[in-house]
Amino acid sequence: MERIARIRERLQAEGADVFLISSPVNRRYLTGFTGSAGLVWVSRTKQAILTDFRYLEQVKAECPGWELVRIENYIDALDELIKGENVSSIVFEEEHVTVKQLRDWQERFSSVELKGRSGWVEQLRMRKTPEEIENIRKAAQIGDEAFAELLPKIKSGISEREVALELEFLMRKKGASGVSFAPIIASGPQSALPHARPGDRIFSWGDFVVLDFGCVFNGYCSDMTRTIVIGEPEEKHLLIYDLVLKAQLEALQAVGPGKTGSEIDAIARDIITEAGYGDYFGHGLGHSLGLEIHESPRLSKIDNTVLEPGMVVTVEPGVYLPGFGGVRIEDLVLVTEDGHEVLTSTFKELYVVK
Repeated sequence: MERIARIRERLQAEGADVFLISSPVNRRYLTGFTGSAGLVWVSRTKQAILTDFRYLEQVKAECPGWELVRIENYIDALDELIKGENVSSIVFEEEHVTVKQLRDWQERFSSVELKGRSGWVEQLRMRKTPEEIENIRKAAQIGDEAFAELLPKIKSGISEREVALELEFLMRKKGASGVSFAPIIASGPQSALPHARPGDRIFSWGDFVVLDFGCVFNGYCSDMTRTIVIGEPEEKHLLIYDLVLKAQLEALQAVGPGKTGSEIDAIARDIITEAGYGDYFGHGLGHSLGLEIHESPRLSKIDNTVLEPGMVVTVEPGVYLPGFGGVRIEDLVLVTEDGHEVLTSTFKELYVVK
């Protein structure tokens, strides 16, 4: 398996004997195991999943080619593996091991060198396989279809919470296993909060409404944002919306192999800044996603990762005016050999609820 071969290359370069994976997402990526508990052991000669009685049959079904180690407690199972392979050094995922776990390991395995490292699996996850891309594409399609069905139901007098619940229901009805994050449905002044939570606020005339949502299909996430207006838009609504749309379209057009996240971020940021609204666009332009809703690389001022075919990113500029409202427009984009493919297909003209 290519993924394990890449991990073993890292082990050899590190001069270590074992890579121990604690992250549930990385565990799934490497093994296919979707259960909620387990450790993954990759040495130069062995690849094993350590888990308890609840998941034994699941591992057998999901993870052909992997040795199954039944555990009563993890530290005893690790001790046996360390002795069995005469291990002298282990690399572990430093973001996914608690201080207590590390302390327990240090006490029990005092003769083993324990090295915390970051990003070994996450770097592999940046470029998606054709199967991963199809899962993301399907999740995006479900989001598009659910949103199209939702729009006619939106009217003055409905609450943010009602819309969030209806949107989740529609996505699940169309085949999603769940939402990729709690939907952001933010109306009126609340739409100026980039990560507002839906509440009991009622949609009213003159409101911008930001709808940011995604779903999960076969474990893979989608993400899309559209902004609508309740009642006939005023000049200020149109000005802000058109500005964000221009920034989004021009940045979107620039996505392709060889570009960096910071270069693409600058395109949208410069457009918004030159129009006098730079102080009201305070987050990065976008992020990757996959098994998680936020993955690397990012489109931001500080990410200089060079985009490669197979990477998937969001492009989502916004302008947020306190007391008035905000606009964000977001698409999901696949980097291809010769440019990009937009995976979200919902229209971006300003939708007006009459």
